[in-house]
Amino acid sequence: MSKKIIKRCILFLILVFLIACSWYVWQLKKHVTQTLKWEPLVKTVLEEENMDQYEDLVLAIIFTETKGNSVDVMQSSESKYGEQNKITSEKESITSGVTHLAEAIKYALDNGCDIWTGVQAYNFGTSYVDYVVTHGEKNSLELAQTYSKEVLAPMLGNETGATYHYYEPIALFHNGGKLYQNGGNFFYAELVKRNMKIINILS
Repeated sequence: MSKKIIKRCILFLILVFLIACSWYVWQLKKHVTQTLKWEPLVKTVLEEENMDQYEDLVLAIIFTETKGNSVDVMQSSESKYGEQNKITSEKESITSGVTHLAEAIKYALDNGCDIWTGVQAYNFGTSYVDYVVTHGEKNSLELAQTYSKEVLAPMLGNETGATYHYYEPIALFHNGGKLYQNGGNFFYAELVKRNMKIINILS
């Protein structure tokens, strides 16, 4: 193969890479815009609950859960009703989600854990806080993964450690993109952290 052909191939690959990156950024910007349309409602609910300091965090959770493109924008139906698809309005979703988040964070902080333990507990349930209390009092990806595999998944019927594919960049870099069946999302706190940064950059 001649140097000229090799050069053209390299330029083509660079072009494809740049196009892919541009498309990805455009998608992120679109998702941020969809998320931020709920900012006024988030502010209203947080003011009602005296929790104004969590605005960025709540918006990042909306981005993480639904990109703002669902009636149940914070996916809070299960925490309120114990099952999916019971939420009937965006305000109900945000109010319920904020309440659940506040309880999880308060429980974490009251027990000497960090705020990200509370954020991870938004996905896992507050029993995760009890686990973190006995394992260093600070959330980490490794600790969340262990809890998902050894506690939550078996408790909900997955006693074999069965996994499924999860095509999310953080997961792909960490373990090839895998979550444990019935084990929640042990990447949750890391996703929310990242998505807070994305919203701040692209808003």
